[in-house]
Amino acid sequence: MEMASRLFQSIILQMKDTVDRTIGIVDATGAVVACTDLPRIGEMREDAVTELGYAGDMIRFGGYTYRSISDRSTRFEYAVFVQGEDELARSICALAAVSVNNIKALYDEKHDKATFIKNIILDNILPGDIYIKSRELHFGADVPHVVFLVRQTEHADIAAIDVISGLFPDKQKDFVLHISETDIVVVKEVKANSEFKDLAKIAKQIEDALSSELLAKCIIGIGSVSTQLKDIAKSFKEAQVAIDVGGVFDTEKSIISFENLGIGRLIYQLPTTLCEMFLTEVFKRGSLDSLDQETLFTIQKFFENNLNVSETSRKLFVHRNTLVYRLEKIKKLTGLDLREFDHAIVFKVALMVRKYLASREENNF
Repeated sequence: MEMASRLFQSIILQMKDTVDRTIGIVDATGAVVACTDLPRIGEMREDAVTELGYAGDMIRFGGYTYRSISDRSTRFEYAVFVQGEDELARSICALAAVSVNNIKALYDEKHDKATFIKNIILDNILPGDIYIKSRELHFGADVPHVVFLVRQTEHADIAAIDVISGLFPDKQKDFVLHISETDIVVVKEVKANSEFKDLAKIAKQIEDALSSELLAKCIIGIGSVSTQLKDIAKSFKEAQVAIDVGGVFDTEKSIISFENLGIGRLIYQLPTTLCEMFLTEVFKRGSLDSLDQETLFTIQKFFENNLNVSETSRKLFVHRNTLVYRLEKIKKLTGLDLREFDHAIVFKVALMVRKYLASREENNF
């Protein structure tokens, strides 16, 4: 509970200027975890805690007044102490206990909420329990969330989670969680009508912060917006798929949305045997492999310019007739005329299928 101790110390120090008495907090072992008199932090007061356990919620002991901080469970966790055994000490102790109890309740709820969200993402909670627990933790009904999966690509920096957490200060609505050594998940509350450009903007902020503060490179997968808490797990899986599919078909992109994966998502779900059969049926044996890099680059540019011969030749700085000649050569080798829409679709899918198969082979070795 180191974080809780820091919160306690912060609130106790704010009281220091108002109250001319030593105020502090002890934990269940009797250790002083926060105090306006800093050298006392770490002191042991086991006898006072034992006495408090016998006597109830408030005692006067050894020149100090102690009051336990109530908790949802019956287990004693912390007590506030104030210098003196008089009525003023008693009043200050009661007020300090209220303040500390409030900050602790907020901390516990935030901590519980983050753990709850993590359990949903990792499928560690039954769907029926999600609704009950979300009511307990005061989650708003049908509040839209989206999952960003941030995967560090070169070296994993442990400070990454702190950098990302700093971008999302509202800890009651947005959650930043460590999932593995390289993966950090951000579950962000968003507007129901959020579009890709809105989500990409948030992802870009994360990418830029990691890059500027830690010189860390990352890929960010974005799931779809989920209006119910139970669907956060689905959004997380989509963000994973976005990174995996993007790693095959959109290698130059660092921010990839599940909803923008297009044909790639479909191909990624096909068994490799089916993909191999497709390539064999579409192309004469080996014809796709006989295309050199220049020809493949020409094809790529032709697709990028919407099968427009004039526009593509202009972008490639070649004569229109040169491009037509290259397209004829491709037709001769593969049997597909890329100027025809149906042939172009088949060719585009075939290139993507080949890319997918190559990536599967790489991962298997």
